Amino acid sequence: MTSSLNSFNSKTTLDVGGKTYTYFSLPLAEKNGLEGISALPHSMKVVLENLLRFEDGSTVTRDDILAVAKWLKTRKSEHEISYRPARVLMQDFTGVPAVVDLAAMRDATTGLGADPQKINPLVPVDLVIDHSVMVDSFGTAGSFTRNVELEYQRNGERYEFLRWGQKAFDNFRVVPPGTGICHQVNLEYLAQTVWTKDENGETIAYPDTLVGTDSHTTMVNGLAVLGWGVGGIEAEAAMLGQPITMMIPEVVGFKVTGKINEGITATDLVLTITEMLRKKGVVGKFVEFFGPGLDFLSLEDQATIANMAPEYGATCGFFPIDTDTLQYLTTSGREADRVALVEAYAKAQGMFRETASSDPVFTSTLELDLTTVVPSISGPKRPQDRIALDAAKSAFAKALPTEFSKTDDPKINVDGTDYAIGHGDVVIAAITSCTNTSNPSVLVAAGLVARKARALGLDSKPWVKTSLAPGSQVVTDYLDSAGLSDDLNAIGFNLVGYGCTTCIGNSGPLPAEISKAVQAGDLVAASVLSGNRNFEGRVNPDVKANFLASPPLVVAYALAGSMNIDITTEPLGTGSDGKPVYLKDIWPTNHEVADIVRTHVTQEMFKGRYSDVFKGDTHWQGIAVDDAETYGWNSGSTYVQNPPYFENLKMEPAPVTDINKARILGLFLDSITTDHISPAGSFKGNTPAGRYLEEHQVAPRDFNSYGARRGNHEVMMRGTFANIRIKNQMVPGVEGGFTKGPDGTEMAMYDAAMAYQAQNTPLVVFAGKEYGTGSSRDWAAKGTNLLGIRAVIAQSFERIHRSNLVGMGVLPLQFADGESWQTLGLDGSETVTIQGITQIAPRADVSVQIVSADGKERTITTRCRIDTAIELDYYRHGGILQYVLRSLVAA
Repeated sequence: MTSSLNSFNSKTTLDVGGKTYTYFSLPLAEKNGLEGISALPHSMKVVLENLLRFEDGSTVTRDDILAVAKWLKTRKSEHEISYRPARVLMQDFTGVPAVVDLAAMRDATTGLGADPQKINPLVPVDLVIDHSVMVDSFGTAGSFTRNVELEYQRNGERYEFLRWGQKAFDNFRVVPPGTGICHQVNLEYLAQTVWTKDENGETIAYPDTLVGTDSHTTMVNGLAVLGWGVGGIEAEAAMLGQPITMMIPEVVGFKVTGKINEGITATDLVLTITEMLRKKGVVGKFVEFFGPGLDFLSLEDQATIANMAPEYGATCGFFPIDTDTLQYLTTSGREADRVALVEAYAKAQGMFRETASSDPVFTSTLELDLTTVVPSISGPKRPQDRIALDAAKSAFAKALPTEFSKTDDPKINVDGTDYAIGHGDVVIAAITSCTNTSNPSVLVAAGLVARKARALGLDSKPWVKTSLAPGSQVVTDYLDSAGLSDDLNAIGFNLVGYGCTTCIGNSGPLPAEISKAVQAGDLVAASVLSGNRNFEGRVNPDVKANFLASPPLVVAYALAGSMNIDITTEPLGTGSDGKPVYLKDIWPTNHEVADIVRTHVTQEMFKGRYSDVFKGDTHWQGIAVDDAETYGWNSGSTYVQNPPYFENLKMEPAPVTDINKARILGLFLDSITTDHISPAGSFKGNTPAGRYLEEHQVAPRDFNSYGARRGNHEVMMRGTFANIRIKNQMVPGVEGGFTKGPDGTEMAMYDAAMAYQAQNTPLVVFAGKEYGTGSSRDWAAKGTNLLGIRAVIAQSFERIHRSNLVGMGVLPLQFADGESWQTLGLDGSETVTIQGITQIAPRADVSVQIVSADGKERTITTRCRIDTAIELDYYRHGGILQYVLRSLVAA
């Protein structure tokens, strides 16, 4: 790190609290040739500091650094840079396959006659086990204990494997189950805003930066930590010392003015911002917030907004360091000398925002007056589809025929009860996910709604599955302290676990009688959740309409039990006095919320919960593992298997070849998400994955979820393109993972792919716009590779998935403007030939020959979406993992 060429003479020292820190000064660099950089956005200053610190004349050159200064004139750039984050954050769904790959790389290294200890993270890696708890038990005092027991029963093999990794790898820490969501643990404990490292007798200070294997890594942008989600593939390369290559980004400035009105929540605000930024179009861009309105947003509000960056499409949603940053670091228990360093460093670097600070230079800007924000939800299928709360009833009524093709209104009696359910009835109400549970104001508001409802004699409707899954144990502490846990429990919002539950598809099954009624009537049942994702098929297989809402609104909809009620004007229910109870009767004031937050959220709670965060409970401590350098694979395991990526690996990669006479496996429309490609929810026995598990003597009740089985490629490749709501246009009118096989018959995508593999026939996929949006799921690319898909041809790609496809040796090609598979009239029976791959170059034109079943030939020109030279190296090696492994062994 200290071997920087230091072309701009920016290396200097900073004295704070009697300690000397070495750092790379932006003001000095500005004086020594980087004219005007003090006007850069704060997020770009972090990138520039990174380049100054890592300037080596090879991966980072003087020209790379100058290109950032030139950005001030053009405000956009095609210049490629190499960026090195300080650390990597993983959650267990994406982290398990990453550690599986590391273990497999150790085996491959041994096979090449090299030392397996060459395979170790070279930067700090934290893995937080937070995605495996499911809401099996709910609405009782024992729900949390029961769900934890089931979590360990289901995931013993995975947890044993992670315990081995914790011992086997250097620079690798595991936060055990039941601690909290990775993003909130990051915000409350792991992140430091300014990072330090002792090296060669110096203590070097630099901005805290990271990449994470979950797209909502961006939540920590609220703490002025630059980080974003990448695929597990990219994260593995980063932790093995590879720089992340990227174009110098555009930075969209989002100006905030005014102050939110009485009764408005941070969730209402973030849904408004998400809608605005989606309309503007910020995919692949940085978003940075500025303006006087920041003075009226808490750090937790900022984290809520930053968390939703994937939903508004940005790489990050960055907030600069200010007094709120320092206050939060102090309240959450960071050491006083760290807080002092953050303040001194930020002010020395021109990275400290104050009310009178001048506005940075941005590529473009947009503005929101906070006084215009109104109560909102979003849905029924996308987070950017905001609905004003007073229009929610009419919006759902409109969606029934347009989104769900329903014109009837059945009422299905629920067995063993005295009630019936129909379209729009809320069967899941979940306070869940990192988006909101990082924010005490909305959780306290939910508790106060519960308190007031309880006092008036209201209860959740009996058909609603209610749950509370905080992102941190600290949440329980302050809810308990304020007495609000009792109120939430009284109406069914008992603690079910600390982790990502409903939002990731771990909502657990509906009660059998509810599920039966939903299926019998083919009902459009609804969920209301305080999460960030509501894509179709994600939350629960029985639930078609999913709405994002603030935690207090989640409680309100549990009380109402239906989307067919205008909860702004119609009663939620009847109180114990026989009178109707309205939302206004139970909605807390801003002052009530603030008073409880101020009194009951304390530094002692954070310090107590994080004092021994890596120790874990008795379940975790009881897992025994050996100390072997390489993992002892269990061939009978259905959770963890040695992946095939490194089989017969040689030091010299085989040359890439053209794609000749490929068949089409899928024709897809716009907005195919990584949830569609590689779902993380539950699955049934009649699926390829289910059949595989049953063949291995796993009963359907023990299937767990795709996410929990991400360490087994056999399950995951069978789950690729298997989402229950995906629509392959090769089989019109059919939902689910189906296509046409070699003989033209309809079959599962996996079965067709294996039939083509048996014939040595390569495959391609065609798609529309925004292909691969959604969570940064490496398995969406890994599964694509393992099915034998050599290329994906789409109108546009989401950045993480495009990168991951290249990282798995799959060629992404982009249609010319105005062209699509529809304009070409494709039906899936065609053959596709892509030539010139041996001479392919980043972003070059590539000819694609398409031959129809009747022999008609045509050739189109596409754009190669291998975007950079290093990505081309990855592709030629068969993938990024093979490239890194060969590099490490050669070194």
